[in-house]
Amino acid sequence: MAFATTTLTSAVAVTDVSIVVASATSVSAGRLVLVDQEMMKVGQSYVSGLTVPVQRGIDGSATLAHKVTANVTHGLASDFAVPAPQTAVTYPASRAVVIQSITATSTLALPLAGTDVRVILNGTSVITLTIPVPTKDMDGCLLTIVGNGAAAHVLTFTGGLSGAGTSYDVVTVNATAPIAMQAMACNGLWTSFTAVPIAGTVTNITGTVA
Repeated sequence: MAFATTTLTSAVAVTDVSIVVASATSVSAGRLVLVDQEMMKVGQSYVSGLTVPVQRGIDGSATLAHKVTANVTHGLASDFAVPAPQTAVTYPASRAVVIQSITATSTLALPLAGTDVRVILNGTSVITLTIPVPTKDMDGCLLTIVGNGAAAHVLTFTGGLSGAGTSYDVVTVNATAPIAMQAMACNGLWTSFTAVPIAGTVTNITGTVA
């Protein structure tokens, strides 16, 4: 079997025991479901329909709230990469990560010191996101912004990227295809990475700074 992907048509609260999806093609009882970073399992009572009963927080994942239009990826247990049975797996120490799922114009909530933040811009409607300057105790915090749909999102960095001011404070995403971008907090600034990850003739996957 292969993965199938749809989207949420209703927001999901932490206490909800079902999700509502745009398409139930391939959904069946026992199938695993991944929304943001939460793993779920389709309940044995499920037969058909867009409202899917689920068991939340499978495989040690955190039970989270999810916003409407968030991606829903589902498949069989064998479709998901897991360690082989009885295999010891050692993972390197990692920083805590906060995920913010955004569907409308808003201001980024800064994470706590020592925490990275991943922002998911949901849907194909333009979102204007204001990113406040980081506090100095956030040094090393990695900010990742990614869209799950194509839209000309507007990202406004207060004070400008790398503190460069109003000439370098707005990133307008190309509307043709979604992109991901990153910046790191250092000395009270969101510092941009100097390398251009994709350039040349691949002009559909770009962000412009003005």
